[in-house]
Amino acid sequence: MSRSPQFFYATAPLPCPYLPGRTERKVVTELGGTGAEALHDRLSRGGFRRSHNIAYAPVCHGCRSCIPIRIVVAEFTPSRTQRRIAALNTGIRAYEMPPRATSEQFLLFQRYQHARHGEGDMASMSFYDYRAMVEDTPIETWLVEYRDASDRLIGACLTDRLGDGLSAVYSFFAPDLARRSLGTQSILWLVERARELGLPYVYLGYWVPESPKMAYKARFRRTQVLAGGAWVDRETMFDPQHTAIERTPITSA
Repeated sequence: MSRSPQFFYATAPLPCPYLPGRTERKVVTELGGTGAEALHDRLSRGGFRRSHNIAYAPVCHGCRSCIPIRIVVAEFTPSRTQRRIAALNTGIRAYEMPPRATSEQFLLFQRYQHARHGEGDMASMSFYDYRAMVEDTPIETWLVEYRDASDRLIGACLTDRLGDGLSAVYSFFAPDLARRSLGTQSILWLVERARELGLPYVYLGYWVPESPKMAYKARFRRTQVLAGGAWVDRETMFDPQHTAIERTPITSA
């Protein structure tokens, strides 16, 4: 039986959300039908990300600043700071919920957006926009809720299940609890959950070395980045100034 072709499209240029003064373009394709899971797996290993029922990757002219990055679960060792964050959040409970939007989640999402990204497009999202972000998924997806001892929702992470790992799609948390570093805590939880499930990787999306707000992704050890079509050790691929240097790929997916 012949298989229908997969079509890819390029978006129009838009302002870059990470680097001021630059524009971004993406290549996108639709995820749907019985082959959505397998296609999403292949594209994720190739550096694509998911939004709703679309997979996308940056194709910006003259710019390669967005670098796909993933944590190698078996070799992950938390830093001293990350161990302190985990200890600080010992009482937090995590629940893997189906991808169903609730008003409680949305109120927290709004507080987070207005406090952290007040001028961004997501700050103006309605409940219906939020529901689409959470519920429009053709693959296995969870909304991991993080609750404190009083059962108050203090954070959430939209998470995709892949054949070889977990993918952190989007996370948000209570802005008044910034000192608890709940974004880092969410990733630490995903690493342990992937370990329990026997999955080798946690995908963090794109690391942008020039963007301060994306710097946290490089603080996890050990990580791999996608370069030249192969996943390679980040520490051997980049010098301290984040300049690419030639190395023999240690692994590929």
